[in-house]
Amino acid sequence: MIGQPKRLASTVLDKVWGAPDTEPWFRNPARRKIGEIWFSASDSLPILVKLLFTSDNLSVQVHPQDEYARLHHNSRGKTEIWHILRAEPDAKVAIGLREKLSPERLRAASLSGEIMDLLNWLPARVGDTFFVPAGAVHAIGGGLALCEIQQHSDVTYRLYDYGRPRELHLDHALAVCLPGPLAARTQLPFECAYFRAQPLTVNGIVTVDSPARNTIYVAISGAGSMGGEPFQAGEAWEIPEGAPPIEITGENAVFLLASEA
Repeated sequence: MIGQPKRLASTVLDKVWGAPDTEPWFRNPARRKIGEIWFSASDSLPILVKLLFTSDNLSVQVHPQDEYARLHHNSRGKTEIWHILRAEPDAKVAIGLREKLSPERLRAASLSGEIMDLLNWLPARVGDTFFVPAGAVHAIGGGLALCEIQQHSDVTYRLYDYGRPRELHLDHALAVCLPGPLAARTQLPFECAYFRAQPLTVNGIVTVDSPARNTIYVAISGAGSMGGEPFQAGEAWEIPEGAPPIEITGENAVFLLASEA
């Protein structure tokens, strides 16, 4: 029915840095090293929502701003946030650099691996939210499960990849990276130029009003029903702009809502 919530299809990607421990968000009896789950929203939404699972460090990378991405890739740029769902005691993320570096120094550090010591590493705990603007040099460490909300783009430039046999993109990376420290920690609700994110907790029955924009509801914990259809953690739903009010029921269910700004 037009205007009703739609359960989104998902794409599951195995990664060398992925993790076999993906429950309760994804059943994984074969113990695959799942790295990412992408949710396919409607074409009208210029944002992408993912779940990420890590057992090892992701590459040190940076994403371009809109203008550079349009010029070189006919794409949007990529600004994103990470909301931490699970974290091992020593889990951490890196966003920005500890000090301002010249392009020449950053190139040399990327080639030598010294960049690992120059990143601004931050402890990551359940419930933390981090803002990663386009141009921020960043990395995600092992031992994490997180929900990522981003501009709908897959343009990534790698600066360092721990000796894995994958291409680096130093010229592009150095052209777009912000050279120094950044304020990375933020909190929900969150809004930037590209998207909004906010939590919703359901204990009992909640009626959500007609959304002003298409909105993705990511179930990050709990279970229940949405508009009469069952949901569980690890699913994402899209409620279209102008839909009639939707009744959600659940016990200790938590959603992360994402919409265009």
